[in-house]
Amino acid sequence: MATRVRRKPDDAKRLILQAAGKLLAAGGPAAVQVRAVAAVVGVTDAAVNHHFGTREQLLSALLRFGGTKLKAELHAALGAWTDRPVDPAELVRTLFALYADGYAELALALYQSGWRDSGSGLLDEVVDRLHAQAQANCAATGRTPPSREQIQLTVAALHQAIALEPVFGAEFRRSAGMDTAASDPMLEWWIGILRAAIAG
Repeated sequence: MATRVRRKPDDAKRLILQAAGKLLAAGGPAAVQVRAVAAVVGVTDAAVNHHFGTREQLLSALLRFGGTKLKAELHAALGAWTDRPVDPAELVRTLFALYADGYAELALALYQSGWRDSGSGLLDEVVDRLHAQAQANCAATGRTPPSREQIQLTVAALHQAIALEPVFGAEFRRSAGMDTAASDPMLEWWIGILRAAIAG
């Protein structure tokens, strides 16, 4: 008989969310079942339910976990850009990587079931850094800098496009007569849009 491992509640929750994230990346939201998560972690179904309640609450927590992970990755990237300009390519690819791991489908599934995110400001720090960079670029080149709202709109549109890419990207490309499998041209286009926005 296996020895039961006692974990602190925060550690248990983290392990459960990490396991749920792996299942999400491998099989989408349908793969994130309480029994499957429990098996990966090596706990009972009751233990998962104890920490998260229902499967829907687990999925909601998993989406917030993804947002926290994304925010941490963006914060780390912004920290790496302390002595140099923000790299639009790295920013676009950081966003894309998270949503490609199943979080796009999860967000859509939760939204369709009635869940709404009450949080805001996930990309505020990104907007602030891009706006400051645009002001510095334009001061050096004599161009008119974009307003903060223009940067916000650009980042919001980018975030929307990237979040929907894993779910609808191929369909949207097909509607324009493009290769449905290739997301790289779309990512490159967004990188160019961000670079143009911060150039003024």
